[in-house]
Amino acid sequence: MILSELLKHISFIEVSGSAEKDVSAIEFDSRKAVSGSAFVAQRGVTVDGHKFIQAAINNGTSIVFCEELPNEISEEISYIKVADSNVVLGELAAAFYKFPSKNIKVVGITGTNGKTSIATLLYDLFLKLGYNVGLLSTISYRINETEETASHTTPNALKIQQLLAEMVEAGCEFCFMEVSSHAVHQKRIEGIEFAGGVFTNITHDHLDYHKTFAEYIKAKKGFFDKLSTQAFAVTNLDDKNGLVMLQNCKAQKVTYSTRSMADFRCKVLENHFDGMLMNLDDQEIWTRFVGNFNAANLLAVYTTALQLGQNKDEVLPIISNLNPVQGRFETLRSVDGKFAIVDYAHTPDALKNVLGAIAEIRTRNEQVITVVGAGGDRDKTKRPEMAKEAVLGSDKVILTSDNPRTEEPAQIIKDMEAGVGGQYKNKVLSIENRREAIKTAAMLAQTGDIILIAGKGHENYQEVNGVKHHFDDKEEIKNCFGIND
Repeated sequence: MILSELLKHISFIEVSGSAEKDVSAIEFDSRKAVSGSAFVAQRGVTVDGHKFIQAAINNGTSIVFCEELPNEISEEISYIKVADSNVVLGELAAAFYKFPSKNIKVVGITGTNGKTSIATLLYDLFLKLGYNVGLLSTISYRINETEETASHTTPNALKIQQLLAEMVEAGCEFCFMEVSSHAVHQKRIEGIEFAGGVFTNITHDHLDYHKTFAEYIKAKKGFFDKLSTQAFAVTNLDDKNGLVMLQNCKAQKVTYSTRSMADFRCKVLENHFDGMLMNLDDQEIWTRFVGNFNAANLLAVYTTALQLGQNKDEVLPIISNLNPVQGRFETLRSVDGKFAIVDYAHTPDALKNVLGAIAEIRTRNEQVITVVGAGGDRDKTKRPEMAKEAVLGSDKVILTSDNPRTEEPAQIIKDMEAGVGGQYKNKVLSIENRREAIKTAAMLAQTGDIILIAGKGHENYQEVNGVKHHFDDKEEIKNCFGIND
């Protein structure tokens, strides 16, 4: 594509040098910015791409997009000065890949909890409805049956547009993608025309990045503020910030709730370990999911499907046959009748929801033993809150390591212990080694007891000092239970 054609689709301040150059690729990594590619100097959270402009030029690029021109200008280089290079990267990528979101209905799902489940279940539902579908989630990026392991909840703007273009090429009619608050704030979703947005909830998380809860809410709301009048905005009325997301939103507003009056409603009638009976939009269905939080997720899926023109009578039977998402309330049973639940819950509210779902099912004749940790180099303020929710909802709690990253696991556990009140200290153990913590929970459990292993869910690694070591909670508890696949 010719540079002058790309410039028609972005906002820029000035151009220095020729605009009649061929552009064979867009890059924001100076190491990849070779001859023919255009280099976008982004200001990142920790690294400023402007420092690598000369490195990109040395590698062969002759086109540079930047917010500040270098002190030394070369006549052979085309410099395009822009106000915000993060915005421009998305706009450039969209233009370079021929605006794929105009040819596929992209639905973004945002919120603290439930994003992965809702996005993945929508993908599964629409596949079963007979459509070609794409998925961008925390776990994986999928184009129909082709799957790529995800690196981020929401990829960078360049990767998103590339994947959307591949989806269009593969004949996909819909794409369901998780939209993280980081992605909104860092403008990774610029250049995407969304057909709709879904809000799940907003609770304590990512304050290490956003600093205040108000800024976190603002980031989530920023996604809905940009939806067009042609799009729809589905929001959860059970969250007090659900209506906040719709303020100043131009999209068609649709609400759902499990507790109050809304456009779409549902109610859990029966809860069991192997599923629940629900009244969904005035029709009773059995699902393989457990707990009110999952009922809300399924209601969001159903509501979104209908906004995308699907028929209620076709959608409901498929919803009743959908399976839980990997690492989300996955249940296992030992030969001697112990239960284990592996769940990704890594925020106080998510942990409260999972323990609440267990409380709805248990008979009180058994113990609930929770194994939980907290990630390193992340929001420290949620650590005592995680421990507090664990002790409130469990008979025994084992505090352990999660992904310590560059922090000392012992210090993370100490931070969690601060949330354990004096009256609960006698039911809490601290075991730094996660494998030993899971083994201990299995040994403490008696027939009928329930072990919750929270925090990592689908992850098959543990990150320590920048190195990812293989570790899978599900594998560990299977070994303890003597389960062989």
